[in-house]
Amino acid sequence: MTNPPPDRPALTDRAALLRQRARAERGGFADVLHRIAADEIHDRLSEVNRRFTAPAVVTGFPAFWAPEFPQARIVSDESVLDLEAGAHDLVIHAMALHWADDPVGQIIQGARALRPDGLFIAVCPGGQSLHELRAALAQAEAEATGGLSPRVLPMGEIRDMGALLGRAGLALPVADLMPQKASYRDLFHLARDLRAMGEGNAMAARLRRPTGRGVLARAAAIMADHYPDRDNPSRISVTFDLVFLTGWSPSDTQPKPLRPGSATTRLEDALNELRNRKT
Repeated sequence: MTNPPPDRPALTDRAALLRQRARAERGGFADVLHRIAADEIHDRLSEVNRRFTAPAVVTGFPAFWAPEFPQARIVSDESVLDLEAGAHDLVIHAMALHWADDPVGQIIQGARALRPDGLFIAVCPGGQSLHELRAALAQAEAEATGGLSPRVLPMGEIRDMGALLGRAGLALPVADLMPQKASYRDLFHLARDLRAMGEGNAMAARLRRPTGRGVLARAAAIMADHYPDRDNPSRISVTFDLVFLTGWSPSDTQPKPLRPGSATTRLEDALNELRNRKT
């Protein structure tokens, strides 16, 4: 169910991704984006007028997320999630959906694990994340070799990612974006930080040989020229967009849209009443 169709190549080299995550955790995990994501999820849950008693968290970084949700069942972001149908009132897909070969399959599995009126929340990088790095590497490689190779993971647009909630059968879907700007000394400083996040290039179609120093040096120069930090032009600025997806397992207790034509008050009358109140 969650594997890519046979005629579509896999996006992610899963073995390489797991190696990068393990290396990041051994070397001092850079958790800043995870911290922002976790704080935002806690804030959003605090605004929901209910108590969740059976949460689950799907993640590739259990050492970070388990302490954040100590009552939750921690599940690895494998293609087939170890989730029991109808077992949870809250499922959080934490900072892993962007690496899924079948993101809608991941959301469907999360939705199936929910009880009626259970809450699904996903957060992952998307939107314009690292567009500066993508553009600089593409220009540098094209100048040096006349071609392009996959170097930065494709990022889902918020509209497309939000549509996945409906395809998964979740009610009251909401997709929103939290943009983050980060400042680095140069491209090489950014690359080290991405490795420390476990977010290096783990695409299946990536080059299997080291990138030439000339390409990297040219990309670094492009970033310095085109993407300087506004407050410190000697540094570069890059974008991380965190996309949040929220949906509820359908339930008879949830509000339903009115049937077309069932309104009892005309819009014109409501607007006239509003104008009269203002006067």
